[in-house]
Amino acid sequence: MIRPMTSKDILYVQHIAVETWRATYENIIPVDVQLRFLNQSYSEIMLLKRMEKTLMLIAECDGVPIGFANVTSTDEDGDAELTAMYILPTHQQNGYGQKLFQAAIASLAEAKQLFVYVDNQNIIGKNFYEKQGFQLLATFSESFNGHPVETAEYVYKIPVPIA
Repeated sequence: MIRPMTSKDILYVQHIAVETWRATYENIIPVDVQLRFLNQSYSEIMLLKRMEKTLMLIAECDGVPIGFANVTSTDEDGDAELTAMYILPTHQQNGYGQKLFQAAIASLAEAKQLFVYVDNQNIIGKNFYEKQGFQLLATFSESFNGHPVETAEYVYKIPVPIA
């Protein structure tokens, strides 16, 4: 089941973010850099702000949150961004990511395209986005909390609904 996040989900979302990052970035981003990012981006205050200003979706299995997605509002150009999508490693490859993605797209009535940025070494994430129909636009070097990374920028062209 996919549903909007509530404040009761905060501890679940924090757990999902930590476990997913640990598994995904184990040999890519140092643990201290991961923890600094997670503590800042997934604090209770930040999650409450995300719920207020963006769309936070929860994926449930047997009534328990096992994944989430975060999508910005559509801007004046028709662009939106998928800022986060995490599924617990124990529940990956079971269709939850695709369901979250489809729910996110369905919520973007005015959007023309959806952007996502993913670490270029995150092969699982890149494969998922490419399978959904995202196209690679560019890769670029940047600093992630003081750690050099290579980021891949993808775009998904949202089909125009047939009237």
